Amino acid sequence: MPLVRIDVNEGRTPGELRALSRAIHDGILAEYGIPERDYFHILSEHKAGQLVAQDAGLGFERGSGVVMIQIFTQEGRPPAAKQGLFAAIAERLAAVGVPGQDVFIGYVENTADDWSFGFGRAQYATGELAIPAGPGA
Repeated sequence: MPLVRIDVNEGRTPGELRALSRAIHDGILAEYGIPERDYFHILSEHKAGQLVAQDAGLGFERGSGVVMIQIFTQEGRPPAAKQGLFAAIAERLAAVGVPGQDVFIGYVENTADDWSFGFGRAQYATGELAIPAGPGA
């Protein structure tokens, strides 16, 4: 059950924002096999100059269409699964017009005890929800 934050510069249409979110979700579905309804995205638009995303010394330039993504999810997936996810997201974003140099992903892991889906309860901890397990978790 990833929680995904998506930050972009202002200027995209509502349809373009939906396409970005959907492309990212489709990449997660394809690589992690989560249920379709595990769709929790926060999209934020920023005025010019409020997003800074340089190349970390890799020698390329990002455009104003940078998409900064933070994925918060449960720990336990191997590095190869994460790398596959990054590639799947970049591929799907390319299909909606975001070039690879404009895709930035930060991946944050936590435990099942770190989630509440409502009502002030940690549903994984209480047993109300089964804890996802395995590579498709």
